[in-house]
Amino acid sequence: MRSRSCRTEAFVAMTLSLAAAAAAMSGFNSSSPLDTADPSTSSSTSSPSWSWGFSEEPSNSSTEPAVRMSPEFRPAVLEVSPWDVVLCVTGTLISCENALVIAVLFYTPTLRAPTFILIGSLAAADLLAGLGLILNFIFTYLADGSPEPVSLLSAGLLLSAFSASVLNILAITVDRYLSLYNALTYHTERTMTFTYVMVLFIWLSCVTLGLLPALGWNCLRDESACSVCRPVTKSNAVALAVAFLLVFGLMMQLYLQICKIAFRHAQQIAVQHQFLAISTTKGVSTLSAILCAFGACWLPFAMYSIVADSTYPAVYTYAAALPATCCSVINPVIYAFRNPDIQKSLWMACCGCVPSNLSLRPRASSDV
Repeated sequence: MRSRSCRTEAFVAMTLSLAAAAAAMSGFNSSSPLDTADPSTSSSTSSPSWSWGFSEEPSNSSTEPAVRMSPEFRPAVLEVSPWDVVLCVTGTLISCENALVIAVLFYTPTLRAPTFILIGSLAAADLLAGLGLILNFIFTYLADGSPEPVSLLSAGLLLSAFSASVLNILAITVDRYLSLYNALTYHTERTMTFTYVMVLFIWLSCVTLGLLPALGWNCLRDESACSVCRPVTKSNAVALAVAFLLVFGLMMQLYLQICKIAFRHAQQIAVQHQFLAISTTKGVSTLSAILCAFGACWLPFAMYSIVADSTYPAVYTYAAALPATCCSVINPVIYAFRNPDIQKSLWMACCGCVPSNLSLRPRASSDV
């Protein structure tokens, strides 16, 4: 009896040990490192070191593990500024307008006078400005982080293009003044070589200005020295704004002299006094509108660049820069599309004919 009792106790002890071992194995599997500590919160809590991981679907254990992307690697949604969108649309409009002007001048052999060379140079500058606005939008929102070389390239392109635009407008103003001041000898003295040299000087100067940020004149290493147009420094922005104010003052003086010469010519010809008085008044009004439009576009941005720095809200910079870019939208209308020779070429290219009401009389330099 005693031996049977010992065998029974040994069997019971062995059964209990096997049960304990099975329970231990079950507990080890449930606390695997691939699972969370609390099954009830396994779907809502996250590990502090989120990275690429794998998780099995509980409904189908035979399927392959599904890839799970951590929040750190999920692509962030960029918030696009409406100001940048407006500038990009403005750049597209600028590019289309000025590309049309350049195409007309290039494919029309008769438009090779010095005045049309200057108009073509202005259109090329505005075209680059429009492309610069588009590229700046692409670099800001599509390029990966906009590295320093990309930022310097964008700033240099915009600086060169807008500087060339302003200087070409000044050159056209000088051309109009000289054609009136030396009306009898100007067209014989003014050669194509002189015009090309002047255009080349303008572009060399503007390209040099555009290279200055890449040559070290930038604020990428010192954010406190930045102007409202990063990466241009505050001192450089002030110098450019002051230079623009000098250019604007010179343009005002030249247009004032043009008006005086036009009125004097009208008074000297008594026979056609009434006709010339009307024509001169119209020309003066047109020149005043040109000067006012140029000043309204650029003066706010120039004055703001002098008084503001990088700590000012970005919305103020956008509000001041947008009218300046609109000047490149207006320039083709003022200097190209209102010219009767260019109008004739446009009509011939689009319709194959010239409307009868199109005035083909030679315009004076005081006219647009």
